[in-house]
Amino acid sequence: MKKYVIAVAALVLISVSAIQAQEPNFPGPQKEHDLLKQFAGEWNSSSKTVASGDQPAMECSGKMKSRMLGEFWVINEMAGDMGGRTFNAIQTIGYDTEKKKYVGTWVDSMMNYMWRYEGNVDASGKKSVLVAEGPNFMAEGKLSKFRDSYEFKTPDTIIATSEMTGDDGKWFTFMTGEITRNPAEKPAK
Repeated sequence: MKKYVIAVAALVLISVSAIQAQEPNFPGPQKEHDLLKQFAGEWNSSSKTVASGDQPAMECSGKMKSRMLGEFWVINEMAGDMGGRTFNAIQTIGYDTEKKKYVGTWVDSMMNYMWRYEGNVDASGKKSVLVAEGPNFMAEGKLSKFRDSYEFKTPDTIIATSEMTGDDGKWFTFMTGEITRNPAEKPAK
């Protein structure tokens, strides 16, 4: 019996040592993560809302600092002015290899709601389209679908479009803008 206990203890010790010696098998980044790297840097933004009902069009301006978190996530930190009201926001975007979709979040200083995105990139590989559900700005207490698109026109210019669904279920654009890389961030030619 004593030999049996020693043999089992030795087997357990060898198994534990082998498990501890193995490196964790973390997945590497996929080609879909390359799109996220394009955001990295400092940006200036200017946008305009579309007039709707009794709401006039509004000019918006801001800054965005974007950085990669490892090779899987981009974190966009934004600050700006929306019609005289200042705001701060944090957006995360990554690629979920199991869902085969881009995923992300948005939180800002204007509301207590966390937006959760899912989306894809078009065939060109230059335009990401992220969809979320959130509070309807025009109908208190109602949720609507929202769609944010980021199109990399050049390495230094992003066209941003924000849309939402109306009562008829159709998409309409409520904001468009241009995000340009800070001149100090542009590589020398």
